[in-house]
Formats: sequence, C-alpha cells, structure tokens
Amino acid sequence: MIILAILASIAAIGLLCWLLFTLAVFALPAFVGFAAGAWAHGTGAGIPGAILIGVIAAAVTFAFGQLLITFARPMWLKLAVAVIFVAPAAVAGFHATHGIVKHLMPSDAWQITFSVIGAIAVGITAFVRVAGMATAGGPTGRHLARA
Repeated sequence: MIILAILASIAAIGLLCWLLFTLAVFALPAFVGFAAGAWAHGTGAGIPGAILIGVIAAAVTFAFGQLLITFARPMWLKLAVAVIFVAPAAVAGFHATHGIVKHLMPSDAWQITFSVIGAIAVGITAFVRVAGMATAGGPTGRHLARA
C-alpha cells in the first residue's frame, strides 16, 4: 500500500508539472483576468459579472499579445511582448517548484537553488511556446518580401 501511495504521488507531481509547463503561457492572461474579475466584483458586478469580466479580460489580453507577436514588424517589440508573457510564467514556476521542494529538503539554500532552476525551466518553456505562437499563424517570409 505504501508503494502504491508513492507511485500515485509521483504520478500526481508529474501531472502537475506537465500542467504547469502547458499552461505557463497563460500566466499573464490569467493574472489580468483575476485582477479584472476582482475589480468588477469590488465595484458591485456580482459573481457572474466578475467571472464574465475576468474571462473577457483574459481573452483580450491573450489575443492582443498573440496579435502583437504575430504581426508586429520590429523584433524588439516581439521580444518585449514575449518577455511580458514569460515573466509571470517564470514567477509561477519559481513558486510551484518551491512548493514542491520545501517538502523534500530542509536546507533553504537548496530550496532556493532548485526553485530558481524550476523558474528558468518554466520561463524557457513559456518563451519557446510564445515564440511558437509567432511562427504558427504569422505571416511567412514570402508575404513580408512583397510588402
């Protein structure tokens, strides 16, 4: 029974890590959505109105970022938008990794070390996914050559 619990724990950690890496790109839109929803609830919109405003704000943030990455011409603008999306993902990766390693090792120095490594890994993954958004649906070189 103990071995089954250990295997289930490893599977759960693996699933949560996969979920973290998959959803890292959506850290900024989620933050904006939660902030807008909290603001809407504070102004008296009620729970359904706050959820609606939060979902709309998150969708608009994601769509605006994707449009900027896809259609902006200057590379510095694309890089700036990518960094704006990657920074919250890296912070989320730091805290998620720290939440796991604080249960596994008593040393604060090693906890921070592994948390920083987790933040870097999640940040790189989010950057690759954001950069992939630019190439997946963006204009090809043939269209840019004509413009």
